[in-house]
Amino acid sequence: MKKRTLHCCVAWVFLCSIILMVSSCAKKQVQSTDTTPGAASEARALTEEELAAQKAREAEAIVSRARTEAERQEMLARMRAKEGIGTEIQAFEEERIYFDFDKSDLKAEAREVLRRKADWLRKNPEFRITITGHCDERGTREYNMALGQRRADAAFKYLNALGVSADRIVTVSKGKEEPLDPRSTPEAWAKNRRAEFKVSL
Repeated sequence: MKKRTLHCCVAWVFLCSIILMVSSCAKKQVQSTDTTPGAASEARALTEEELAAQKAREAEAIVSRARTEAERQEMLARMRAKEGIGTEIQAFEEERIYFDFDKSDLKAEAREVLRRKADWLRKNPEFRITITGHCDERGTREYNMALGQRRADAAFKYLNALGVSADRIVTVSKGKEEPLDPRSTPEAWAKNRRAEFKVSL
């Protein structure tokens, strides 16, 4: 009986030691997995390095675009100074189209002007243009901004239909902010309801 009790005690101690060993191994495994945040932080550090490199590339691209734009402006200035093409650019920009009160549809005279502009643009594919829509002083600022955009868009659509590529044209609205004639008269209002054209490279 005593031997059996002794055997039971030994077995119990042995079982307890096995349980302790298993739990100790589990703790070690947990501790080993606890090192993963260090690996994660290292991964985050690599990501931050990549982000820094990406920002550097973006900054370089911005500088490159600015340099390219400056070079284009310099080249355009030289072209404007030349006798032939400079005179053509000036004539192109000085010829505006005009609209009726509260309208954005193109009149017959405006269509004729735009046909001449389309011919010139097709002959000079290196140039792009910005079309700016304008209004007279009557109406709210918000309404006139929308109306000016419709006027610029009407000129854009007509030029595009005549074969001028859409990627060569930018449209902008100035609303009533930049009048040609600041007077509050019917003659001034008629001058201010217009679209203007600016040449760029």
